[in-house]
Amino acid sequence: MRIIGGEQRGRRLARRQGGSIRPLRDRVRTALFDTLGEAVRDAEVLDLFAGTGAVGLEALSRGARYATFVDSSAEAIRLIRKNVSRLGYSGRAEIIQEDARRAVKTLGRQGRQFSLVFIGAPYETGLAAETMKALVEALPLRPGALVIAETFHKDALGDDFKPLRLVDSRIYGETRLTYFRFGSRKENR
Repeated sequence: MRIIGGEQRGRRLARRQGGSIRPLRDRVRTALFDTLGEAVRDAEVLDLFAGTGAVGLEALSRGARYATFVDSSAEAIRLIRKNVSRLGYSGRAEIIQEDARRAVKTLGRQGRQFSLVFIGAPYETGLAAETMKALVEALPLRPGALVIAETFHKDALGDDFKPLRLVDSRIYGETRLTYFRFGSRKENR
């Protein structure tokens, strides 16, 4: 697993072989960031169920201002810390060990606002939808923010997360990426 683009392109990330951490495959991460394009530049990123931190680190490499990584697993937190340090992003990263739904609510109470949120919950657990609901309740989002949820390809999230608006859904093998926008209908993706 490596960084696909930006200033750290080609740099390898530490990861656990096997186990419960399922990083977003390079091919899917490439498609995600190709779709996001310039939306990453200067973004405040929230990487939920961060695992190895690959999505948030990819965003930092491509010009995001800051990334907050959240995972409940001590092993994932260790890997994220190692990868953040390895790439020299310690000054542009915050790492939180907590349940993603609780973390979203805490960040909302603190008045934090993110322009790009990635939810990489374990497949077929319902956690992506539950985290979307927590996100809608807390709304730690800037106007025009993009929220991307990764699910199993057969699990469509639908448009049940008002005021977030479903704007796109794409399937890559066993992975579905669903894109939501927080803001007016006039804004383009």
